[in-house]
Amino acid sequence: MTVATHSMTDEQRKSVILDYLTRLDSGRDFFELFADDATLYFPKWGMARGIDQIRQCFTETGNMFEEIEHHYSEFNWVFSGGDVVVVEGTSHGRHRDGPWRAGSPEWGAGRWCDVFEIRDEKIHRLFIYLDPDYAGRDVDRYPWLADRSDAARAV
Repeated sequence: MTVATHSMTDEQRKSVILDYLTRLDSGRDFFELFADDATLYFPKWGMARGIDQIRQCFTETGNMFEEIEHHYSEFNWVFSGGDVVVVEGTSHGRHRDGPWRAGSPEWGAGRWCDVFEIRDEKIHRLFIYLDPDYAGRDVDRYPWLADRSDAARAV
C-alpha cells in the first residue's frame, strides 16, 4: 500500500475523476491517471491488479464500445472525507451489440456507480459497478423481463 505524500481536497479528487471520464469518453489515453499498483474491478472481467492488468481490462472491455458519453450534469457525488469518492451517474452510447441509453428501457444499461480511491493525484482503486449487458440482450435468464415487449427494449 502506498502512503500519501500530500493531502488532497474533495475538489482535487473530483477533478481527477472528471479528467478520467472525459478522456474515456473521448477515447484519449487515461492510464497515466492510475498509480502503478492500482486495482480495478469491472463486472464479468474481475479484478485487475497493477497498471498492466488495468490496461488489459480496458483493452478487452473497451473493444466492445463504439462510443460512450457520460451525463456529467446528472452525477451524484459522495465524498467520504478521505481518499474515497463515490460517483453515481448515467450514460449512453453504442456497444458492438447495439445502442444503449440510461432509462430506455428503465431496466436496461446506462446506470452506473464507480468507487474511487484517489491519493497524490492518482487513482489507486476503481471499482466499477454497472450492467455490462449494454444492448439488453440477456433477457432470457430474467423471467420478469419476459412480459415486456421488444419495443420497450429499443433505444
